[in-house]
Amino acid sequence: MDYPNDQAPGAPVRHGIPEHGRIPKYYAVKARLDRLVEELGEGDALPTERDLSERYDVARETVRQALRELLLEGKLRRQGRGTVVAGPKLAQPLSLASYTEGVRRQGRTPGRHLVTLDRFPCPQALAAETGLTRGEPVWHLERVLLADDDRVGLESTYIAVARVPRLDIDFEPDSSFYAYLHAQGIGFGDADERLETVLATPREALLVGTPPGLPMLLIHRVSRDTDGRPLERVRSLYRGDRFSFTAHLKG
Repeated sequence: MDYPNDQAPGAPVRHGIPEHGRIPKYYAVKARLDRLVEELGEGDALPTERDLSERYDVARETVRQALRELLLEGKLRRQGRGTVVAGPKLAQPLSLASYTEGVRRQGRTPGRHLVTLDRFPCPQALAAETGLTRGEPVWHLERVLLADDDRVGLESTYIAVARVPRLDIDFEPDSSFYAYLHAQGIGFGDADERLETVLATPREALLVGTPPGLPMLLIHRVSRDTDGRPLERVRSLYRGDRFSFTAHLKG
């Protein structure tokens, strides 16, 4: 192996192969499939499992395991009964920019599908986390996130009814919530975010259209307005095979 001359900066060191050179058979097949994916274009179909097992002289289960990992990594996707090359992941910035802005910057069409919009008294846990008052009315806005009509995430937003009392009347659920807040004269000051990996619950997997075992990227955000007052609490769940996140850091 020509290392490090053929080592891409963002790739695993030594292509993930340990120094002793012994690797599982499925991983060797995965590496060859990875190169095949790079040669093909988005939407191009892969050969069948039978054809791949004959090409690489391995069992079909070995090919199946390699394909499963590439599917989880978002390099492939299922289409009908076959497997095709997936497009590049959506790179979402970790910033106070909205989901809409991030998707549009990449030439995709953002959208949202309303799951629920209801109101209830603020529970103690939410009050403690946001600084809202326990028992005050809060909205819960839950929407499926779309990119070019593909379901890619699920977002829950909690905000005091007093801040946006007409949310259920004059807000278009498929539009940007941040644009709506700006139109109400509400500006964002700062926010705290926490990112973790999780598995989707059965309900979340059904709403987003993914297998329950698919890794998801979960972002918790608590934001404040320009006066430092609590504004919203957001739980955003993104498909791990369709999203990556970027951040600009300064020393």
